Amino acid sequence: MSESNINFYTVIIGTELLNGRRVDSHFSFVNKELLKRGHEQKANFVVKDIPEFMTDIYTLIKNDPNSVLFSFGGIGSTPDDYTREIASKVFRESPLETNQEALEIIKDIFKEEAYPHRVKMAELPKNCELLANPVNRIPAFGLDKRFFFVPGFPKMAQSMILDILDRYYPQGKKKLRKTIKAFCTENILIDFMKMVPDSVELSSLPTIPVDGKKKTVLSLGSYDEKILDEWFEKAVDFMNSKEISFEFGE
Repeated sequence: MSESNINFYTVIIGTELLNGRRVDSHFSFVNKELLKRGHEQKANFVVKDIPEFMTDIYTLIKNDPNSVLFSFGGIGSTPDDYTREIASKVFRESPLETNQEALEIIKDIFKEEAYPHRVKMAELPKNCELLANPVNRIPAFGLDKRFFFVPGFPKMAQSMILDILDRYYPQGKKKLRKTIKAFCTENILIDFMKMVPDSVELSSLPTIPVDGKKKTVLSLGSYDEKILDEWFEKAVDFMNSKEISFEFGE
C-alpha cells in the first residue's frame, strides 16, 4: 500500500454506546491523530456485540486490499467479549489458540486468580503480534501489521493507537486542497461536479442564505498538485462561463 491510498477503518464494539450508557471518544481521537499525520478515515462503525454483525463488518474491511483497522473493545474474558474469536475466524480462518507469551503475562499479573476466566484473554488468533498495555499490562493484539484490536477503555487504547501510528503509519502524504465560494445554488454547479474525476476529492456545501445571497462552497482535494491545479482552473473557467460570481476560499 502506498501512503496515499491507505483506507483506515475504525470499529467500535459499543452496545453501551448505542444504548446511551457511555459516550464514545474513540472516533474523535483516531480522527484527530490520523489527520495530524496526513491520513483520513474511510469509515467508522459503532456496532452492537452481535457476532454475526461483527463478522460482516470485519469481512468487509478484510476484503479491502488497502484497509487498516483499529478495533476497540470486546477482547476481555466475559461472555459478551466476541472480538478475539471473530477476529480469528475472519482474519485467520482458524480457531483461537493459546498465546504462551500472553498467558505468562496474565498469570504473572493475577497469580492464582488468573484461572479459570482471565486466562481466556490469552486465547488469540494465531501468529498475532502482542500490543503492550501500559495501564494494566494485559496485552492487546495486531494481525499482519494492518489489523489492530485494542481494549474499549480509552486510557488503555489511546496509548496503544499512538504507538501503532508512530511505528507503522507516522506520516502520510499531505492532501492538498483548494476552495471556491460560488454565489449560486448548488444545482447550478452539478454539471461541473459530474466532470470531476475520481482522482480529485470533491465536496460541495450549500448554505441557507440569511441575506438573500445564495452561496455554495466547492472544495477540491488531491495528493497530486498538478491534477488539483488543473481541475481548480477548470472550476474557475466554469464559473466564468456561467457568469457566476465567486471568491477564492481557504
